[in-house]
Amino acid sequence: MNEKKIGNEYIPFGKPNFSEHEIESVVKVLKSGWIGMGKEVIKFEQELGIFLNSQSVVTVDSCTSALFLSLLVSNIKQGDEVICPSLTWCSTANVALFLGAKVVFADIDKTSLNININSIKEKITKKTKAIIVVHYGGLSIDVKKLREVIPNNISIIEDAAHALGANYPDGSLVGSSENLTCFSFYANKNLSTAEGGAIAVTNTEQADRLKSLRQHGMPINAWKRFSNPKNKLYSQVTQLGYKMNYTDLHATIGRVQLKRQENFAIIRHNIAKKYYEDLKDLKPEIKFQTNITNKTHALHLFVIQLPIDKLKITRDEFLQKLRDKNIGASLHYMPLHLMSFYKKNISLPNTEHVFERILTLPISASINDSETNYIIKEFKEIFLSNLK
Repeated sequence: MNEKKIGNEYIPFGKPNFSEHEIESVVKVLKSGWIGMGKEVIKFEQELGIFLNSQSVVTVDSCTSALFLSLLVSNIKQGDEVICPSLTWCSTANVALFLGAKVVFADIDKTSLNININSIKEKITKKTKAIIVVHYGGLSIDVKKLREVIPNNISIIEDAAHALGANYPDGSLVGSSENLTCFSFYANKNLSTAEGGAIAVTNTEQADRLKSLRQHGMPINAWKRFSNPKNKLYSQVTQLGYKMNYTDLHATIGRVQLKRQENFAIIRHNIAKKYYEDLKDLKPEIKFQTNITNKTHALHLFVIQLPIDKLKITRDEFLQKLRDKNIGASLHYMPLHLMSFYKKNISLPNTEHVFERILTLPISASINDSETNYIIKEFKEIFLSNLK
């Protein structure tokens, strides 16, 4: 494939990698006559639990639902305060608002781009009941260290939408902590089933409640009710629940994707290493996220910070020039505290500094060497031609 052809084809920042095995698994489920929540979901939960070294996994229809239900079983109520970073997708904050809680935004670290523990400590009040930490880009936070410096009555919820396969600083896998940890299987994630999410949980009572809440508050699911003529035809609602269950159609894709994660990780880390090696010597210096080439990083995103003060163009203009070359560079994210819906008279200096400079380069298990080389070539050309 030559560069001219590559340049005429859009390279998305995150593209799923599906093989014939995923297609075959979907066809098999379609032919089975049962496409809702059933045995494929159960198997996927078991296999994902083994992968994460988690006692239990509860699948749901999205990471947003996973975060919402995690706050719910953590007894977050109206008037409570939930601390989270502003540099995140809106779901992280919205789930607290759904429950009538107040969102309190904390600042981040300029290099890791993760929530800053000192900023968290400054934001804690008597009303603080939970902290949602985001493993930004796939780089984990030291949740053990956080637990040591906050009151025991405050729940830690981990937003691991970016972090399937990442390791904590102690080497254990994200999802193996004692915290409720939420994952995403959205279209561009490291493990994609188009839509979906999951909660890794160690508390048996919480796991049972989560399984009920995702299915209208019923103690058993539809598959168990209808798959066997000897089972009861109806079940009572025991609590106010929701329609947030996963399906066999999604789960069967997930089971195949789970087996391919080791290979996907190798591809992502090879891309990240090439980006880093080819861009690190540019002057003025580009800043990279902490551990960006380390195998403990899940590399859902490859985020850099441009030396904007030394360029003739803004970050947005730089981003557009890349996109004009059919390179799906992106921005993760506009800080929530700067958006009109959430806007508050607060200052988060590190978050605001980083926001003016960050840019996400395409990375996925579907990007090949020729595409990576093209992205690097065009990036360098734009960078060098726009120095002051």
